[in-house]
Amino acid sequence: MSDRLYAESGVSWAALVWGPVFALLGALAELVTGGPVHVVGWLMVGFGLCVITVPWVYARRRFLSLEVTTTQLRQGREKVPADQLASVTDVGVPVGARVLGGGWTVPRKYDSLPVELADGTVVLAWAKDVEALQDALDRLVRATPKEA
Repeated sequence: MSDRLYAESGVSWAALVWGPVFALLGALAELVTGGPVHVVGWLMVGFGLCVITVPWVYARRRFLSLEVTTTQLRQGREKVPADQLASVTDVGVPVGARVLGGGWTVPRKYDSLPVELADGTVVLAWAKDVEALQDALDRLVRATPKEA
């Protein structure tokens, strides 16, 4: 079993509550203004917003999550074994470095971290808290025995 050193989920399932909360606020606004309260309509709005939020949350949790364990780095759907990681400190970023996770670029609102692999190539890892990711990867690189 591998221990988790760092993780980001992409988004919390709590985002599913936003739709019903907005519907409740709409119903309360109708109640406060003295007009008729359309309970069935607001229930449908809350349910509908919740339903259309499910694929968004699922996609963000699948493609924008990351995890560093004692055995690997996982970025989205891509996994890099710990013994393939060579360095995360003082690594330059070459033009055209491949982004981990399968995307063309680092996701919006995420920062990049250049990572040197055992074969000498440099790839870009990404995280919201790139310092914590670098710290976790540095600990992983130092703790992983290298092949001779």
